[in-house]
Amino acid sequence: MSLLRSARFPAIVLLGAAILALVLANSPVGPAIADVKDAYVGIPGVFEMSVGHWVQDGLLAIFFFIVAVELQYELTNGELNSGRKAMQPAIAAAGGVIVPIAVFLLFAAGSDASDGWPIPTATDIAFALGVLAVFGKGLPSGIRIFLLALAILDDIVGIVFIAVLFTDDVNIGLLALAALTVAIFGVLSRQLDTRARVPIAIALVILAVATWVLVYLSGVHATIAGVALGLAMAQRPALRTRHELEPWVNGIVLPLFAFSAAFVMIPSVSPSQLSPAFWGVLVALPVGKIIGISLAGWISLRIGNRGVAPHLSFLDLIAAGALGGIGFTVSLLLSELAFSDAPLVRDEATLGVLGGSAISIVLAAILVAQRAHHYRRTSRATADDELPPPSSHEGQIA
Repeated sequence: MSLLRSARFPAIVLLGAAILALVLANSPVGPAIADVKDAYVGIPGVFEMSVGHWVQDGLLAIFFFIVAVELQYELTNGELNSGRKAMQPAIAAAGGVIVPIAVFLLFAAGSDASDGWPIPTATDIAFALGVLAVFGKGLPSGIRIFLLALAILDDIVGIVFIAVLFTDDVNIGLLALAALTVAIFGVLSRQLDTRARVPIAIALVILAVATWVLVYLSGVHATIAGVALGLAMAQRPALRTRHELEPWVNGIVLPLFAFSAAFVMIPSVSPSQLSPAFWGVLVALPVGKIIGISLAGWISLRIGNRGVAPHLSFLDLIAAGALGGIGFTVSLLLSELAFSDAPLVRDEATLGVLGGSAISIVLAAILVAQRAHHYRRTSRATADDELPPPSSHEGQIA
């Protein structure tokens, strides 16, 4: 289990699942796997969804729950618990959202693909921290803190996009019932440290499932249920729950989602025939994120107090921008949602997410390794300068 809580291994599993999905989708067994993905499972005539939607709407809600728990902690006790701490990553995150949208629209404006503009706005925190762990030995902790805050703020933007842009015909009554179950969930979670822990835990699971069903039936994307429950839960039990769920999410939920989302046929067409959605996402993730995050982060350094941690150089911000271009999980979900009625465009946008994230991984690995080497060299030079002068008797034979 400890391996699945590390920064490196989950990113490797996630990438392996996506690669395996691409290979199998374009192999002779692809149609058979597609039939399984499209098969409906549930209570006939009462509640049924395809296997793919169970993964996307059901299992992924657990992922968004632990994201919301981490967000709650950072907003109250962590690196976003004050305006001063949050200013620099917030400005950088804004640049990392606005510029990729602009780059995407340069390719897709005026076409049917323009609905995909939210896709390149996300940052995959698991992948980004995995690359940082592999290639960033010796980097100051401030860079990791900055990236963590940046990715969490990106998650907030992604959650808002999912809740606002991909919601149709909302049933207010069911949504109100979901809000009620969330409120009860939050109150009960504050009683978990009492003697009635077991029945309360069972009640919380029932309320969580009921909330998910109500949100799904209301017309709001079901993953928002996970967000609401994560924010409502009392912090101490929420952090314990996150700790218990993390290896399952890293080892099962996210790889299954990556496999399901990346299971697309590579179109047998020339590059000029590919959808603008493909080119827009492919370029917007690596290029838009680097430009947006580094420039907006540099501006924040000029605006704010330069002595406030994390203090980063412009080259550090470029490396963070490359890490921010690893969209993957949330970008894949946004691709599914934006083009749910256009399977061919959705598949090409998904390929754009995979390609753009792959380019970002390579760029980030190079840039992070270079910055880590710089800081290790600087640290050694500083240590040498601080060594005391040799004694006048040093080297004499006793």
